[in-house]
Amino acid sequence: MNYEVVIGLEVHLHLKTRTKAFCGCSTEFGKEPNSQVCPVCLGFPGSLPVFNRVALDYAIKVALALNCKVQEYTKFDRKNYFYPDLPKDYQISQFDLPLSRDGFLEINQQGEIKRIGIIRVHIEEDAGKLIHRDEVSLVDFNRAGIPLLEIVSEPELNSAQEAHEYLVTLKSVIEYLDVSDCDMEKGSLRCDANISLRKKGDKLGTKIELKNMNSFKAVKDALDFEIERQAELLDEGKNIIQETRLWDARELKTMPMRTKEEAQDYRYFPEPDLPPFIIERNKIEEIKKGIPELPREKILRFMKDYGLSEYDAKILVFSQRNADYAEKCFKAYSKPDKKPIVNWLVGPALAATSQSRPEISDLNIPPENLVELISFVEKAEISNLSAKLVFTEMIKTGKPAATIISEKNLSQISDSGALNEIIELVIKENPRSASDYKAGKASALMFLVGQAMKKSQGKANPKVVQDILKRRLNDA
Repeated sequence: MNYEVVIGLEVHLHLKTRTKAFCGCSTEFGKEPNSQVCPVCLGFPGSLPVFNRVALDYAIKVALALNCKVQEYTKFDRKNYFYPDLPKDYQISQFDLPLSRDGFLEINQQGEIKRIGIIRVHIEEDAGKLIHRDEVSLVDFNRAGIPLLEIVSEPELNSAQEAHEYLVTLKSVIEYLDVSDCDMEKGSLRCDANISLRKKGDKLGTKIELKNMNSFKAVKDALDFEIERQAELLDEGKNIIQETRLWDARELKTMPMRTKEEAQDYRYFPEPDLPPFIIERNKIEEIKKGIPELPREKILRFMKDYGLSEYDAKILVFSQRNADYAEKCFKAYSKPDKKPIVNWLVGPALAATSQSRPEISDLNIPPENLVELISFVEKAEISNLSAKLVFTEMIKTGKPAATIISEKNLSQISDSGALNEIIELVIKENPRSASDYKAGKASALMFLVGQAMKKSQGKANPKVVQDILKRRLNDA
């Protein structure tokens, strides 16, 4: 492509406080429409906002984790605009003195670490929700006033894939901080994207804002579409119109919504009902001490302490609960090479997770029980095939591997005397394969091993079977 892509992202994040940003209404999701409202969040005359202390602590925590400078002096502003789901006709937000500025988030892009600047992390209140039915629109104000963080990146992302990686990395960091459930289906995490194209070396092109993207895949797909659309217009010598466009997930294309507002259109002015805040340094330091080991730090430690590849470490560390489970497994496994543990975690264990059991730790298998199962395979007491059957049964019942192996008689047969009869029968039933092996066709031996495994119902030790077959056929 003849153009350089420039992308900036605005992420809106619900903080999981029990009450709203400026009143005592519940933030619980899924309640009856307009059942969690009061004069404050509905903007009734004479009602006064009181700021949620927990929301401030959570916001500072996120800002510090994203390497931002938390400002000691900050204030709230009124962002004025009319929309049916905005009960006050303004939103309490932050304009010229936000909570924090000048941070960064590091992403891994094709093996290279790229630092993406964070312009600001600030606090605001959410609007309500419009519900469209046939020819009418209904308004639910339950969401109005929920504390929201806006995380604004620098326009330093240069592809849809980079934008996707940024979002995945950011979500992982937020989940480690335990300040939001990051559930896009509930609207707890939303993303708007600003994108422009320019010829290399030119100034920034005309910016398009993309909205209505309800998954990270949708963000990537919308950006890919918009890159192609803008490139075609520029190739034809046409101008890009600055506007807001909506992503149509059915048609897989963006559609114009409105011309883009500028900051002056919102007529910001200081919120008169909330005084400026002075955040003391000792409070910032106290919150900083409570920040856990974050994903990037944990990846590097897993690589150093347990010899994991960056690829494996990244998969395991993406979820804090999975990372904690993996580390317990590593510590319970006495051998220095942790690859057998990793293979089970990123293979069968992750494959077994589902919507009802989203994390490995939800699979009903204590770490020491998984390590015990792997040890049975390593000691050739059960086959890999039997181990997967045992693993499935462990998830269903919660029983340890030893109990299931005993109950289902899955112990692997390694005794040559017990295997000789099976092997003689396999040779007798497959004379051509036996002849092919003796003629130098090595693959014929593995066919015979497979037949022996079938006859033993997977209980035969394949290595012992292979050794006996070799001796038997080489001596014949």
